[in-house]
Amino acid sequence: MSAARTVLVTGAAGQVGREASVRFERAGWHVVAHAHGSLDITDRSSVLEAVPASSPDWIVNLAAWNAVDLAETEEDAAFAVNAMAVRHLAEAADRAGARLCHVSTDYVFDGTKDGPYVEWDPTSPRSAYGRSKAAGEREVPPDGLVVRTSWVCGQHGGNAVKTVLQLAEDPDRTLAFVTDQVGCPTMAGDLAAHLVRLVDGAHRGTFHVTNTGAVSWYEFVQAILEAGGHSRDRVRPILTAEMDPPRPAPRPANSVLDHRALRQSGLGEPRHFTEALAELVAQLG
Repeated sequence: MSAARTVLVTGAAGQVGREASVRFERAGWHVVAHAHGSLDITDRSSVLEAVPASSPDWIVNLAAWNAVDLAETEEDAAFAVNAMAVRHLAEAADRAGARLCHVSTDYVFDGTKDGPYVEWDPTSPRSAYGRSKAAGEREVPPDGLVVRTSWVCGQHGGNAVKTVLQLAEDPDRTLAFVTDQVGCPTMAGDLAAHLVRLVDGAHRGTFHVTNTGAVSWYEFVQAILEAGGHSRDRVRPILTAEMDPPRPAPRPANSVLDHRALRQSGLGEPRHFTEALAELVAQLG
């Protein structure tokens, strides 16, 4: 019997990192899980020491600076985590004979396209966060994987599903969400399962992985409320320009990601977000 392959997961304490670690183990991988406390990926010397010591076959980078609005005033800090650290991981992967899988975002696009974005569309980020993530994509070696996703929610950490369900517990509260930002919700467990499939199959290049189904934030919150047993009428529609206070970082109006590379690789479409959302709400229940 051959020895188990090893995957080193960064950001392992996050909502996707925790799901990915479990799913790689279930798939027969030996998992070396690193949260920020055990590996600071912005520290090149630490990365170059830790990665070869684990002898991984793959590195799956789920560590990220996700404070979208804060990045507008702390762009250097966002670049340190989202771009320069990916360079360190790529260098360590090369030294260890490993391959790198890096998770990116819909924010690398400007949101002006008429229709879903495919993997080969040029990036044109509008925010500091988006610029840092686009820079990180360019640090991934040609034999590596870039997996773009969007609107991630899961059992662990803070996210829109948890926030909406918590706010809905107050019967007198009416929510307000925008109708002019459209994207694809992604449940963390489904994203993690696809990361395992892509790494297991030794794929390379760029893939979009979201749950199927494009909605506005307003429509997504309606679906969350319904899944939680609340009335869809608890949320009212607003425009981005009406948000109070306004958000410092510009959001892409259209961040719908098409799954063309998954389909053309014979991996099919992820399931619809409403099915995955119902499972998540039940797990949180």
